[in-house]
Amino acid sequence: MYAWIWRKLPFGLWGKLTGSLALATMVGALLWYVVFPWATPLLPFDDVQVGTGTEQSGPAQQDPNAVPGDDSLLGPDEIPYDVQSNEPHPSAS
Repeated sequence: MYAWIWRKLPFGLWGKLTGSLALATMVGALLWYVVFPWATPLLPFDDVQVGTGTEQSGPAQQDPNAVPGDDSLLGPDEIPYDVQSNEPHPSAS
């Protein structure tokens, strides 16, 4: 298939290289802007399930990422550290 496309592209080596780059760009744009948005609702990327499904249904387990003592201060989507700086706060010790 690729050899057939290469033979059908006009204008010698540089024309074939430019044409194949343009063709690859058009196919990529078609996939990115048409096919993938159409297929996204059909794919189960957001249907995430943690665990094997064999766990017992009982009281909710404690979140391993929760900061002890700060449960009432943090909302469900807040993270307990500064995301603006990589410098840690000075410790008291």
